[in-house]
Amino acid sequence: MDAIAKKLLKENSDIKTSDGKIIRPSRDEAEEAVRTLIRWAGDDPTRNGLLDTPKRVVNSYNDFFKGYEQDPVKALSRTFNEDSGYDDIVLLRDIDINSHCEHHMIPFLGKAHVAYYPTGTVVGISKLARVVEIYSRRLQTQETMTAQITGAIDEALKPKGVAVVIEAVHQCMSLRGVQKPNVATITTKFTGVFKTDQHLQNRFLDMIKNEGWKR
Repeated sequence: MDAIAKKLLKENSDIKTSDGKIIRPSRDEAEEAVRTLIRWAGDDPTRNGLLDTPKRVVNSYNDFFKGYEQDPVKALSRTFNEDSGYDDIVLLRDIDINSHCEHHMIPFLGKAHVAYYPTGTVVGISKLARVVEIYSRRLQTQETMTAQITGAIDEALKPKGVAVVIEAVHQCMSLRGVQKPNVATITTKFTGVFKTDQHLQNRFLDMIKNEGWKR
């Protein structure tokens, strides 16, 4: 066990700086890793159809995982005083989510519904969607991402409460393993008044239904 622990500590020191930041490999190293995976899959990375695949995959990863370069709390830093007396739920419904499972690096796709109850300070609604985007563009579990989105809004806005529901279909379940397509996973996180006031929580859940806004 000591040998395994020492090996893991050595590997960890090779990928992180002294302040804990990840040391990213070069683009050439990343593209070579893709070639290795192509060979592992049983194909020839030098054949014509695959010659540019490593470059394309690395370009795709830049987009898939750009959330690591962005700060969700900073995205919420520009706020406005609500002087007109608004005192109710602010909700964004049906925010598209495109993320990748950290266990298999396979996509999971779905929708996020995000709400907060302001305390006199509000944020531009696009910033809430931005927070969802930042966290989804990382290797994730749905449970962790739900908590992270809630935590960032809670930290930045200090509202009376935050409510987040995410519904997603995981391709790691649809394409491999049990191979059950279109099975949705639903995760929730409530803080403040959304957790303590059942009526308010029910209102939020009703509002995220397709017909909720008509009631």
